[in-house]
Amino acid sequence: MKREVNIKDIYDIEVDGVDTRDYPDFCDAYFSAARWVDNDEELTDDELDELADTYPEVLNEMAYESCLP
Repeated sequence: MKREVNIKDIYDIEVDGVDTRDYPDFCDAYFSAARWVDNDEELTDDELDELADTYPEVLNEMAYESCLP
Protein backbone atom coordinates (compact mmCIF):
# COMPACT_ATOMS: atom_id res chain seq x y z
CA MET A 1 0.00 0.00 0.00
CA LYS A 2 1.37 3.35 -1.03
CA ARG A 3 1.67 5.91 1.73
CA GLU A 4 0.76 9.54 1.09
CA VAL A 5 3.61 11.94 1.81
CA ASN A 6 2.57 14.80 4.06
CA ILE A 7 5.18 17.31 5.23
CA LYS A 8 3.71 17.15 8.75
CA ASP A 9 4.47 13.42 8.96
CA ILE A 10 8.21 13.66 8.27
CA TYR A 11 11.29 15.18 9.88
CA ASP A 12 15.06 15.38 9.49
CA ILE A 13 14.68 16.54 5.90
CA GLU A 14 17.90 16.98 3.91
CA VAL A 15 18.42 18.81 0.64
CA ASP A 16 21.24 18.24 -1.83
CA GLY A 17 22.18 19.42 -5.31
CA VAL A 18 22.09 23.10 -4.37
CA ASP A 19 24.03 25.28 -6.81
CA THR A 20 24.30 28.94 -5.80
CA ARG A 21 24.77 29.91 -9.45
CA ASP A 22 21.21 28.74 -9.99
CA TYR A 23 19.72 31.22 -7.50
CA PRO A 24 16.77 31.78 -7.07
CA ASP A 25 15.41 28.75 -8.95
CA PHE A 26 17.63 26.00 -7.53
CA CYS A 27 16.31 23.68 -10.24
CA ASP A 28 18.94 21.02 -9.47
CA ALA A 29 18.10 20.83 -5.76
CA TYR A 30 16.36 17.73 -4.46
CA PHE A 31 15.34 16.10 -1.20
CA SER A 32 18.07 13.59 -0.42
CA ALA A 33 16.74 12.18 2.86
CA ALA A 34 13.89 12.40 5.35
CA ARG A 35 12.35 10.21 8.04
CA TRP A 36 8.80 9.27 8.99
CA VAL A 37 7.75 10.61 12.39
CA ASP A 38 5.69 7.59 13.39
CA ASN A 39 8.22 4.83 12.77
CA ASP A 40 11.56 6.62 12.21
CA GLU A 41 12.06 4.89 8.83
CA GLU A 42 13.70 6.68 5.93
CA LEU A 43 11.58 7.74 2.98
CA THR A 44 12.18 5.81 -0.23
CA ASP A 45 13.47 7.53 -3.36
CA ASP A 46 9.95 7.49 -4.78
CA GLU A 47 8.59 9.08 -1.61
CA LEU A 48 11.30 11.76 -1.74
CA ASP A 49 10.34 12.48 -5.36
CA GLU A 50 6.69 12.76 -4.33
CA LEU A 51 7.72 15.12 -1.52
CA ALA A 52 9.49 17.37 -4.04
CA ASP A 53 6.51 17.28 -6.41
CA THR A 54 4.04 18.07 -3.62
CA TYR A 55 6.10 20.69 -1.77
CA PRO A 56 8.34 22.51 -4.29
CA GLU A 57 8.17 25.69 -2.22
CA VAL A 58 9.64 23.87 0.80
CA LEU A 59 12.42 22.46 -1.37
CA ASN A 60 13.22 25.92 -2.75
CA GLU A 61 13.19 27.51 0.70
CA MET A 62 15.45 24.84 2.16
CA ALA A 63 17.84 25.17 -0.80
CA TYR A 64 17.98 28.93 -0.26
CA GLU A 65 18.53 28.55 3.50
CA SER A 66 21.37 26.11 2.89
CA CYS A 67 23.25 28.94 1.13
CA LEU A 68 23.02 31.33 4.06
CA PRO A 69 26.07 31.70 6.32
